[in-house]
Amino acid sequence: MNWSSERVVLLFGGQGSEAAVSRDGKASVSEAMQQLGINPIEIDIKDRLVESLIASRPTRVFNLVHGRPGEDGVLQGLLCALGIPFTGSGVASSALAFDKPRTKQVWESLGLPTAPMVVVNDIEQSDICIKRLGPELFVKPAHEGSSVGAHVVRGSDQLKVALEDALTYDTRVLVEPLLPGPEFTVGVVHGLALPVIGIQSTTDFYDYEAKYQSNDTQYQIPSGLSPESETEAQKLALEAFEALGCRTWGRVDFMMDETGHLLLVECNTVPGMGSHSLVPKAASASGMDMPMLVEQILLDAEVSP
Repeated sequence: MNWSSERVVLLFGGQGSEAAVSRDGKASVSEAMQQLGINPIEIDIKDRLVESLIASRPTRVFNLVHGRPGEDGVLQGLLCALGIPFTGSGVASSALAFDKPRTKQVWESLGLPTAPMVVVNDIEQSDICIKRLGPELFVKPAHEGSSVGAHVVRGSDQLKVALEDALTYDTRVLVEPLLPGPEFTVGVVHGLALPVIGIQSTTDFYDYEAKYQSNDTQYQIPSGLSPESETEAQKLALEAFEALGCRTWGRVDFMMDETGHLLLVECNTVPGMGSHSLVPKAASASGMDMPMLVEQILLDAEVSP
């Protein structure tokens, strides 16, 4: 495609807990756009967003805002109201995928494999979690990404501390049994499941530091799964992505249980695109360089409620 007539806005940043991740990815996406012949109009959403968008007169928007408000349907709703085509999932599917408990409820209703859960909004509900799920647990806010506010828990005392912290980020907290792993992830681009990545972290779990700051985290491509399990993971990722009504691109995460079965963990509708990010790694392994990846995402931009 000849991009010379297109006015492409690259939205990034903000003031949320994942703003730094977005700013890291912005440099990579901007460079890729320039290689495509696009001179991106870069807008940090913390700076007079609506006025900047209207003044820029974009023909399409590349949304690289992680977490709130870029991944929860709010930014998508604004772009729909302004009639500006944007990348990624629409308003409803973004909001659904960003709500981890409701995402799991949809998957459960369709018979897709995911771990049991308890959703709490008060520290005093900790006993319910241990009674239903056991003493070894994983705790995370219902509406956060990048492992912000997430904790590995072993026992009642640790659980109360973890819940207290997670509730500073959200009014609802998701509690699941602690799975032994390992962890895997599958990127989805334009209806294609990318190669599975196996993740080995040196920390207690794949936390914020392991994702974005550590050079010790190992990413395995090939993933270490058998060919049959690799195919199963890719098929399951596409089913999980479609079940939420998502489109264009995203990433579906898995954990392996003690029996060796893959369980769906969550779906990211605006995955990272920076130096440590997984979708660019998987795309590269499939023969898709960064400009090709960015172009595939841009080509699908539309006004989607």
